[in-house]
Amino acid sequence: MQERLNKLEREIRESLESARDVASLEAVRVKYFGRKGEINRLFKEIAQLAAGERKSFGESLNRLKQDMTRELEKCLQGREDKSEGEIDLLLPGKMPPVGHFHPLTQVFEQIITFFRSYGFTVETGPEIEYDWYNFGALNMAHDHPARDMFSSFFIKDDLLLRSHTSPVQIRTMEKQKPPVKIICPGRCYRYDAFDASHSPVFHQVEALYVDTGVSFGELKWLLNEFVRHIFGPKTKYQLRPSFFPFTEPSGELAVSCIVCGGTGCSVCGSSGWLEVLGCGMVHPNVLKNVRIPPGKYSGYALGMGVERVAMIKYVIDDIRVFYENDVRFLEQF
Repeated sequence: MQERLNKLEREIRESLESARDVASLEAVRVKYFGRKGEINRLFKEIAQLAAGERKSFGESLNRLKQDMTRELEKCLQGREDKSEGEIDLLLPGKMPPVGHFHPLTQVFEQIITFFRSYGFTVETGPEIEYDWYNFGALNMAHDHPARDMFSSFFIKDDLLLRSHTSPVQIRTMEKQKPPVKIICPGRCYRYDAFDASHSPVFHQVEALYVDTGVSFGELKWLLNEFVRHIFGPKTKYQLRPSFFPFTEPSGELAVSCIVCGGTGCSVCGSSGWLEVLGCGMVHPNVLKNVRIPPGKYSGYALGMGVERVAMIKYVIDDIRVFYENDVRFLEQF
């Protein structure tokens, strides 16, 4: 019987040495130490031995089981430690999360791309502006009531954070003779409460075209193309009269409500329409202020809030979500 134990020990050691991975070691464990393994089969044979042999054989078998179990555990531990440092070149690679542009940036780029495709160039200007460029040159004297709707942040009597990007139009027309065909994207500031539809810091894109023979009909055609490009070819729109001190005549563009399709809902105030932008023909006084003769030249201008366009395009009812940096919201775009 002792010879059988010696032979079994040699078999177990050889099997442990030849095992190349954890799966092979598990197969050794099942074969020799499992419920139906070789060692348990020998324990069942003890009852068939003579009374004088049972004790010594049982003790030897127990020692063999304990010694070989420790050897198996050492082999398993060694294989696990080694596998942690190995790289399986056949495993698929881990893809890092890929970011994307903020929804406002996406809409910004769509608007700029549209106007560039029609020959407009991009102009920028300072965000801290003189009163003359922000109001005076735009046909709004110091006592003009239209100044109140801009709710401006004044730094000094004649210096403020610009409340729209129209000052860029004035600066460009001062240094450039017609034709002038530009867009003015940028950040603006107004003393508004931060609520679902207002923000003290927001973004605008304005467009200006001044040349000989520029007509309101050309403006209407451009607005039609703009709606088709930004909101889709099936979007209905209307151009209705409005008032701005720097344009005459003035209008505002509204598109059919994206939510209700124009039938009326809480988003559009049951009107079926959502205002997108203001526009009109450049007022003669504005042209005079930049020394462009209004009898020879004419032009149109339009301006829109980027947040407003994004809210309509993506059916968003609260402007604050653009600034909260909630990844759950941003991942949708």
